[in-house]
Amino acid sequence: MSDVLLKLEGVHTHIGAYHILHGVDLVVPRGQLTLLLGRNGAGKTTTLRTIMGLWHASQGRLHFGAQDITALNTPEIAGLNIAYVPENMGIFSDLTVKENMLLAARKAQRASQMDEARLQWIFSLFPAVEKFWNHPAGKLSGGQKQMLAVARAIVEPRELLIVDEPSKGLAPAIINNMIDAFAQLKATGTTILLVEQNINFAKRLGDQVAVMDNGRVVHAGTMAALAEDEALQRSLLGLAL
Repeated sequence: MSDVLLKLEGVHTHIGAYHILHGVDLVVPRGQLTLLLGRNGAGKTTTLRTIMGLWHASQGRLHFGAQDITALNTPEIAGLNIAYVPENMGIFSDLTVKENMLLAARKAQRASQMDEARLQWIFSLFPAVEKFWNHPAGKLSGGQKQMLAVARAIVEPRELLIVDEPSKGLAPAIINNMIDAFAQLKATGTTILLVEQNINFAKRLGDQVAVMDNGRVVHAGTMAALAEDEALQRSLLGLAL
């Protein structure tokens, strides 16, 4: 396995009285796309939120590169060049698409200061972002909002991109567009951690996979090996890919 960018060791997370993560061990190799799979309620979203410091681990350690990020707060973690797209997308509905993008472009104070070449690349990935540039983000369709959420996360180069269910509720044509976008991102060397339920999405993009159940990672390996083993798929996920 290539160099490890993100590593979780024995991570437990409590939310109030509820013990959600029960010792998560997870390795995300640098420059690859790692998928986090599992049934609903397995702890996938909680794992992402714990990585981002939105909930703090009650036990265990999290490392990003050589740095221990276990006790860092969310702005500090984001400042390490990590972008997070939550399941609810986190779009500012009253702001325009341009204003949403500008908020994420930390090196720019005005739209004219954003990296024009990178913007054109993003527009090629997500044409709706350019088409509705001056429209309120709240007026976009669900698929367009998801495109904006990902576009906003990559408006500047990120070392790690974390995305929670990017294809949820999207039409097949938009899912294919999203797959192409993540493939291009991966080709630039961006490390990606995805929670995803769409199996076609997972099979086409994944390098590594970790399967969660009951707040633990119960399987880790290559996506190719899991895709070829129907018995393992059924035992881990209750279905064949």
